[in-house]
Amino acid sequence: MKRVLFSLNHPAHYHMFKNLASQLGQEGNRVIFVISNKDVLEALMKNEGVDYVKLQDQRPRKSTAFSVIINGVADMLEKDRSLYRFAKQWKPDIMLGTDISITHVGRVTGIPSFFFNEDDYDINKEACLLSYPFATGIVSPEVCSVGKFFEKKKISYNGCQKTAYINPVCFKPDRAIAEKFVAKNKPYYLIRVVSLTAGHDISGKHRGIEDDILTRLISQLSVRGNVYITSERPLAEAYEPYRLQIPPEYMHHVMSFSSLFIGDSQSMCMEAGLMGVPFIRYNDFVGKIGYLNDAEIKYGLGYGIRPSEPQKMLELVKTLVENDKLASEWKEKQKRYFSEKVDVTAFWKWFVLNYPESDKILKDNPDYPNQFRWPSL
Repeated sequence: MKRVLFSLNHPAHYHMFKNLASQLGQEGNRVIFVISNKDVLEALMKNEGVDYVKLQDQRPRKSTAFSVIINGVADMLEKDRSLYRFAKQWKPDIMLGTDISITHVGRVTGIPSFFFNEDDYDINKEACLLSYPFATGIVSPEVCSVGKFFEKKKISYNGCQKTAYINPVCFKPDRAIAEKFVAKNKPYYLIRVVSLTAGHDISGKHRGIEDDILTRLISQLSVRGNVYITSERPLAEAYEPYRLQIPPEYMHHVMSFSSLFIGDSQSMCMEAGLMGVPFIRYNDFVGKIGYLNDAEIKYGLGYGIRPSEPQKMLELVKTLVENDKLASEWKEKQKRYFSEKVDVTAFWKWFVLNYPESDKILKDNPDYPNQFRWPSL
C-alpha cells in the first residue's frame, strides 16, 4: 500500500483528483490533500467533507508592479518550506499535484513528484520553468507541448484532465438542481466572463468578453431564451439582473442543461463541451492550447474565436441557436470524443499503484495508456 500526497492550488484541481484519491483510499492506500492560500478551495473541500491539511494562510501584501514578482517568489519559498516540513513528517511514497512546490520538495527529499499540467509550455513558461526541471515526471495530454527539453519527462495520455470529473460515467447532471437556479421550461444561455489574470494570464494583456460584446450577446440571445452571466470580475450595474447566483458545486448541473455556453474561460468552455453543450471560446488564447484545439478542430465540441473577430462570433451565435438539431448533434460529438479518449483516472491509478515499474513500462510502450478506455456510452 502507498502513501499518496496530493498538493493543489485551484478548486478545479481538487475535482480532477477526487475520484483518484477516493479509489486509492478504498483499496487501502493512505491519501491526503494539502492546500494553501486558497479560500475558495478550502470552502469547497469543507462543503464536500474532505480531509485536508492547510499549510499556510495567505498573507496580506502590498501590490506594485515590482512587488508582484518579489511577493510571488516569497510565497513560493514559504510554501516550499511548509510542504517540506509536512512531507518529512507524513513521509509520502509519491506526490502528485498542480502545485509547483511538490517538485522542489521532491527533489530535496528524494520523494517522487509528478506535476500535472495541460497548458502548453509556450503559454505557461513561468510555471513550467519553475517546476519541470525538478519534477520526476510531467503528466500531460498527448496534444500538450511540454517543451523540447522536457519531453523525456512527459507521461503522455490521449485525453484531458477535465475528463477525470466531467464524463458520462461519474457525472450525472440533475435537472432538479439546475431548476433551482434557472427558469423552468425555457431555453437558456450561459455567458462566463473572467478576469484573465490566473496562471498564464498574469501579464494582464489578454482580451476576452468586454462590455460592448456582452451587451450585443444579451440582446441577440434574450429574444430566444433566458441569459445568465457568471462572472469572476466586477459587472456593470446594467448586467446585474443577468448574474447567476449559484454555489460553485452546482454550476456543472446548470451548465449541462444550457443550450449554449459562451465564455472567455478556457476550463469552463472545455467542461461544457465534455457535457455535450456547444461552446464558443472568445479570447486571444485561441489556437494556442493543444487540448482545446483538439476539442474544437478535431471533435467539433466548440469554437474558438479571437476578440479581433466580434462579428464572426455574433454570426456564429445566430447560426447555432437557430439549429433545431443542435443538442442531438452535440451529444453525438460528445460520444465520439469519449469513445476515442483514455479514462484518465483509471490510467493515473494504474501508474501510481505500479510506480516505478509503470514508468518503465511507459518508456518501453508509449501506447500502453490506450488500454484504459471509457465504457461504451
